[in-house]
Amino acid sequence: MGSDLSADRTTGRLPDAFLRPGSSSFVDFLAEHAPDRLPGNRTMPAGVTDPATLSPHATTIVALTFDGGVLLAGDRRATAGPMIASRSIEKVFPADEYSAVGIAGSAGIGLELVRLFQLELEHYEKIEGSLLSLTGKANRLATMLRGNLAMAMQGLAVVPLFAGYDLDKDTGRIFSYDATGGRYEEHEHHGVGSGSIFARGALKKLWRRGMDAEAAVQVAVEALYDAADDDSATGGPDTVRGIYPVVATVSVDGYQRIEDAEIARAAEQIVAQRRERGSIA
Repeated sequence: MGSDLSADRTTGRLPDAFLRPGSSSFVDFLAEHAPDRLPGNRTMPAGVTDPATLSPHATTIVALTFDGGVLLAGDRRATAGPMIASRSIEKVFPADEYSAVGIAGSAGIGLELVRLFQLELEHYEKIEGSLLSLTGKANRLATMLRGNLAMAMQGLAVVPLFAGYDLDKDTGRIFSYDATGGRYEEHEHHGVGSGSIFARGALKKLWRRGMDAEAAVQVAVEALYDAADDDSATGGPDTVRGIYPVVATVSVDGYQRIEDAEIARAAEQIVAQRRERGSIA
């Protein structure tokens, strides 16, 4: 077990580890003082043969650029084998003020990784007094994924999609990853998760250069709609329960989550257009 990082209950003081100058990386700090608290250092319980029984899987995430920023969107369904584990899980989160991250794969590990990534960026900003560059953020996430390799090899893989606004280059950028921590910059649009093959096909047809944020929201919702139409693990807009994809934009003004009412209007417009074309059975 790693060192105890809890405050001394008798004095209320923090342990000495918190008071010594060190790295601007919170992950490195944990690796030195409490390695057991890192997601990648967990061990799978003995006798478990199907990792899906431990952690529901999250799908599908899409990202696309627009004039003035980048958009990240994800459906709300999580599955455990053939079962729907959740109809309303959230898979898209702010990483910091100018970036966002979405997760596909093992939901439990992914959510923990996101929280650690958020803390990593906040810790860096407090120690260094400045924001990490967008490329630096993408590289930090890749390093964290490599730390989860042992869990990925046991079937608990996380595949994130990272997007943000590059203040130095004045543009939105998208980064994809594999389960081993490989990092790849994508251009214009991308998707990950079980429904990504259908979502990416839709993005190729719908995305256009120079579109605004409102048009980008419409494209993202339609891409997820197409994914849900052909992939049982991807959840479409649920008008009965009022459950809609999580859609967020990142621009020079920062991270902004789009209201459900706007997503509902986009979904209704898609249904109306397809009904008019006779493409809904």
